[in-house]
Amino acid sequence: MQPQNITILGATGSIGTSTLDVISRNAEQYKVFAVSGYSQIEKLVEIACQFSPEYIVTADKSLASKLFQALPDSHKHSCQIKFGVEGLEFIASHPKTDTVMAAIVGAAGLKPIMSAIRASKRILLANKESLVMSGELFMRAVKQHNATLIPVDSEHNAIFQCLPDDYCYGDKASSGISHLLLTASGGPFRTMPINLLDDVSPEQACAHPNWDMGKKISVDSASMMNKGLEFIEARWLFGLNAENIKVVVHPQSTIHSMVQYVDGSVIAQMGNPDMRTPIAHALGYPKRVTSGVKALDFFNLTDFSFEAACPKRFPNLFLAMQACEKGQAATTALNAANEIAVDAFLNEQIRFTDIYKLNRIVVEHFSEQALADISQVIQHDLLCREYAAYKVQELSD
Repeated sequence: MQPQNITILGATGSIGTSTLDVISRNAEQYKVFAVSGYSQIEKLVEIACQFSPEYIVTADKSLASKLFQALPDSHKHSCQIKFGVEGLEFIASHPKTDTVMAAIVGAAGLKPIMSAIRASKRILLANKESLVMSGELFMRAVKQHNATLIPVDSEHNAIFQCLPDDYCYGDKASSGISHLLLTASGGPFRTMPINLLDDVSPEQACAHPNWDMGKKISVDSASMMNKGLEFIEARWLFGLNAENIKVVVHPQSTIHSMVQYVDGSVIAQMGNPDMRTPIAHALGYPKRVTSGVKALDFFNLTDFSFEAACPKRFPNLFLAMQACEKGQAATTALNAANEIAVDAFLNEQIRFTDIYKLNRIVVEHFSEQALADISQVIQHDLLCREYAAYKVQELSD
């Protein structure tokens, strides 16, 4: 049996690195066909030497040249180098690509993922922002092109595992579902006095108590925007209304999410907080493959605890819920503003609490437009980013 050809968009990030680790443990089943990495040339060389992909994509022509020079002679002619959005779309839709791991962070992942959808690929979705941006248009394209979509985010993958095998998209009643329950750790500031949040540093925000993640997603977790984006993503992934989705803070991060049924049953997916578990599940589905994650030790577990999220502590979560109710323009604006705000915070231009202020301003300004296709979504995203960047200057003065 021939191994599956896997294309990894965002191979040098935390999800991409974990994916490569799982593939290395199941080398007889999977082959790394193509990878992308924005600008981390050294990591891309390591990947090329270990996995021998046929294609590597970098951010631009200059970086592609640097990568070629850095590759060992033995790989210079066996690996083709491409760059930019066109390069990403090329590998995502390539006829030899069987499965696409969509792990590029942020709006940059939308175009290549849409290329994979139009090519009817099997897509493992770790990029929540693309679905937040395009929602109904995204899911309509998946259906139209008969693509396969499997969620990789630990929460959505957990829900996917807890749903009935015969779940019909959006049909809550026939499946006996009452609610989806998204769990949240609460991040590093769950118990910090609220009056101290103004002055937290990027280093503090990136110090997640349970998960090892990149800077952007770590800040999103600290502000609970990550859970807000996941709330919107869940609404589209499973076709349910916002009132059928709840967020519950679970500091131990052992239960990754749950499905509550009308008969009173709750089915939960549990495991150690390691992204290799949902990655392995998505890669192997409907079978199971080795992930390298240590088994959960039930004899040494700490007590489980649960609590409601505080609106004053985590206003970004509730802003995301409101945007979800408003519609596509609002969620696109929210995602665009948040990417600008988090970058400004990481560069110490604005305070941590200014992230919410900026997000709210942009959502209120850009929530009424009708977005009929992906090109309009992308244009709306750009306008929101420009406005958010302008507002960063006001907040930083």
